[in-house]
Amino acid sequence: MYMDAVVFAGIATVLLMIGFLVAVGVFVMRDAKQQREGQGKVPQNPTGKPV
Repeated sequence: MYMDAVVFAGIATVLLMIGFLVAVGVFVMRDAKQQREGQGKVPQNPTGKPV
């Protein structure tokens, strides 16, 4: 296969998309773990006191 700039750009694009999706997946998994452990954001009312 002839490797030119377009092929390299395509491969780089695919690798960047995969990396982005993996990073989003890691973020979601860590956030879900925090939510399960009760360390999520505490809802507050307009006065600033926890609900």
